[in-house]
Amino acid sequence: MEIYLDANATTPVLAQAAQAALQAMADDFGNPSSVHSTGLKARALMDAVRARAKALLDTGAGQLLFTSGATEGIQTAVLSALNALRGRPGVDCLLYGATEHKAVPEALRHWNQLLGLGFEIKPIPVDGVGRHDLDFLRRHAARAGLVCTMAANNETGVISDLAGIEAALAGSPAFWLVDGVQALGKLPLRLARTRIDYAPFSGHKLYAPKGIGLLYVREGAPVTPLMAGGGQEGALRAGTENMSGIAALGAVLAALDDGRTFRSHAELAQMRARLLAALTEALPGLVLNAPLAGTLPTTLNFAVPGLSSRLLQDLFDAGGVRVSGGSACSAAKAAPSFVLEAMGLPEWQAAGAVRLSIGPATEAALVDEACARIRACGEALRQHSPGDGPWCDDPNALDLSGADAVDCRTVIGAQLEDFLRRQPDLVIVDVREPYEHALPLPALLAAREMQAVPMSCLGTAAPQWLASGRPLLFFCRSGGRSRQAAQTLAGLGHEQSWTLAGGLALLPDPAGHG
Repeated sequence: MEIYLDANATTPVLAQAAQAALQAMADDFGNPSSVHSTGLKARALMDAVRARAKALLDTGAGQLLFTSGATEGIQTAVLSALNALRGRPGVDCLLYGATEHKAVPEALRHWNQLLGLGFEIKPIPVDGVGRHDLDFLRRHAARAGLVCTMAANNETGVISDLAGIEAALAGSPAFWLVDGVQALGKLPLRLARTRIDYAPFSGHKLYAPKGIGLLYVREGAPVTPLMAGGGQEGALRAGTENMSGIAALGAVLAALDDGRTFRSHAELAQMRARLLAALTEALPGLVLNAPLAGTLPTTLNFAVPGLSSRLLQDLFDAGGVRVSGGSACSAAKAAPSFVLEAMGLPEWQAAGAVRLSIGPATEAALVDEACARIRACGEALRQHSPGDGPWCDDPNALDLSGADAVDCRTVIGAQLEDFLRRQPDLVIVDVREPYEHALPLPALLAAREMQAVPMSCLGTAAPQWLASGRPLLFFCRSGGRSRQAAQTLAGLGHEQSWTLAGGLALLPDPAGHG
């Protein structure tokens, strides 16, 4: 089975949430704005979910709007606050936590520019464990129009001192936005008992589908609709409501109340401790990027001296363990973590960070298997150290540095069996590094003639391939390196160079689990 340890990025949909969504699509499909019985049923469902959410979050007289997710909620909150700040005397800056999700500072910049306000936008520094600098906040609070902080950080799991932030804002005219995405279902939230003006939430971080979220607005806080139209959500968020998403979210909220579906804080902490023990055994020298005290019990963020974040992610992925390097929104940029940089951690830690995160519904059996695979990954790394790859200093090797990377042929997973049948002379080339070989290959590939040639050794093997003229199919974990290899060989004149699109990641697993 796939071991998914990236719950801070997204979660699978809870079975009862999926069932509720299907029922809403099949039976309760009415438009909640319609006045006939089918529409009234949909309206009743939506009102019940909203009432449950308001009770769970203790919103008091505050409003709770259904949105498409946290990004929309953040945009609406920032637009609403900044629109209300037009011409307000004594306000000249907007503040946000230096470790906020990028959606927050980007929204501040966007709406500040679009509305022509010209406010200074300043990050609130954090200390070495990711806590906001409250002295800085006190110094600037009097002239701030909007302050944006997280309830808990998505990369490190660091829990913000919301009470301390609220005390630092005493007497400030600022509106206060708190990103509650990682807190939902993990921390108690009593919003009406605070001075928080806006709090966005996203369903897909807690076992609901993508595309559904919530925005809390404190009673009396200004709201400027991001979308105008048919008057839905009290004319504050136009567009026909996502009824299947709302129904699914309602099922998740009900599960939070049942006391059976989700693990307790103590149970999650025990699971995390077991995972950390396995990691420490597998990866000697491992360093935590945020101390366990003061972080969500669902999150581990670590680095290993001498090992890059991408190497570790590839290693775990080859072992069927899904982890990340930090925020999913920044994963493709391969840059050091700005969160860890803001915390003042050394460059190697920020560049080598790996995040492992479980969810409140994680089962003990999955943690058992995760620990076993983590230890197996550590053993694979010890047997094949990244610096101990095959010796490829062949005098007949081709210098590929000047080779043109031209278009190559592509095979997708669904076509693989037919492609292999039509290519009896095919040579399959595995361009993964040796330490990535922890995962068994699909039988379709394993049964054919295969060569293991890491990218660093491509020049050594290329003369033989060019001389034979036999068709080549390159594969790797995700399809990136195999495409590069096939393009290089095609550029050298090898006309039958193919790449497996998407690599092993898009093939059914060897055990047949899809």
